[in-house]
Amino acid sequence: MSAHDGPRPQKMHADEVDLDAPLVQRLIARRFPRWAALPVRRLASSGTENAMFRLGTDLLVRLPRRPGAVPDLRHEQRWLPRLGPLLPVAVPEPLGLGEPDEGFPWPWSVYRWLAGRNPVAGAVREPERLAGDLAAFVRALRRIDPRDVPPGYRGGPLRDRDEPTRAAVAELGGRVDGGAVTALWEQSLRAPEHTGPPVWAHGDLSPGNVLVDKGRLSAVIDFGCAGVGDPAVDLIVAWNLLPASVRDTFRKAVGADDAEWARGRGWALSISLIQLPYYWDTNPALAENSRHVITEILGEAG
Repeated sequence: MSAHDGPRPQKMHADEVDLDAPLVQRLIARRFPRWAALPVRRLASSGTENAMFRLGTDLLVRLPRRPGAVPDLRHEQRWLPRLGPLLPVAVPEPLGLGEPDEGFPWPWSVYRWLAGRNPVAGAVREPERLAGDLAAFVRALRRIDPRDVPPGYRGGPLRDRDEPTRAAVAELGGRVDGGAVTALWEQSLRAPEHTGPPVWAHGDLSPGNVLVDKGRLSAVIDFGCAGVGDPAVDLIVAWNLLPASVRDTFRKAVGADDAEWARGRGWALSISLIQLPYYWDTNPALAENSRHVITEILGEAG
């Protein structure tokens, strides 16, 4: 039996707790003694709300980093078993729910290990195939019955993000072209709002939440933001991962009209602008992807 960590990641939030492999080993031994002999290893991740530890070869332990992540955990435990059988690629499969313990104050999850790796924007193998796979996932998710499903974390209209988006531009100062990104943001706000029924959306379809294997989409993870609302939010993957050469392929496969595409671009821009100053120093991978998105959108605009 062993528990070990690599270098301890830098904390990203003021209310984040300390997590390490020995703690996870103790939690597993008390809650799931059948897995107590399995080695525990912390995984590097650009995730902001949860820490991940590999348990043996077939399992993954996921723990909230801070109090605000706890509702997302319960949300996943409820909805992933329903969503999984209806989607064309693998999603996390909950195998156990850990209870709060004297060493950890919140619930935590054990999932089946999913093979694959996170793709990197700008270095996507077989982008045409990946664009098609991502579009198929989005279409399948949108077809799932939305009745009795809560609104997604990002399911509302873009205008609700106007104040924090402008505040982020001001905070970034000269690190971005404030005038140019503000003009593009205002252009997105002028797009017609979603008037159809609310549908399922993942809400955080980004490189850190997709897995690829041999150039194909193999899994989508982290459904904490998932719910119903404006499906345009799932178009963000066109800018945070896919190269410009296949964006139109993805758009046609999803079936996004001009208004939905404009809202999707607005979501991608707003998310990146808000993330960038917050994670500039504490999450280099996420900050770099945010810069990538802003650059791509500015480039499209000429």
